[in-house]
Amino acid sequence: MGEVIAVYDAAGNRTGRAERARVYAEGLWHASAGVLVRSPRTGRIYVHRRTKTKAVFAGMHDCLAGGVLGPDEEPRSAAAREVGEELGITTRADALTPAARVSWDGEWAGRPMRCHLFAYALPYDGPIRHQPEEIADGWWWSGTELLDHLADPTWPFVPDTRVLIPQLIPAARTR
Repeated sequence: MGEVIAVYDAAGNRTGRAERARVYAEGLWHASAGVLVRSPRTGRIYVHRRTKTKAVFAGMHDCLAGGVLGPDEEPRSAAAREVGEELGITTRADALTPAARVSWDGEWAGRPMRCHLFAYALPYDGPIRHQPEEIADGWWWSGTELLDHLADPTWPFVPDTRVLIPQLIPAARTR
């Protein structure tokens, strides 16, 4: 049996659990939680490139460290777990500030992908330690640098995070 994750309905209610492979194959609604890491000193945002071995959005860029919710996980706890796993940042769940929430009904690799996304913000200036299976590279960018790259629709950026950008980066609302 493969990894089991939480399954949701279109309205955002948890309805059960299923193997991740089935969720992706059938386009079942699920949830993910991620953390936007921003330096309180410089205002820069940590951007990273996913490894080419990731099951979805392989090799693409993202500004959220995150992942899917386990069957019994709450979004904020999952976000704290993920930022620890992916970037080596240990934090309490209550230190994360809710930043955005959106439901994304899209497509990946010719199949439907439906996800409720919970984004949190974390002010942080400490060291970053990538999980080599998940993160290939990373760097700090200003919001303007990130938005300039996002202005190119062919730049390989995770599509579900892309829909959150106007809520995550205030300047995006005016661009």
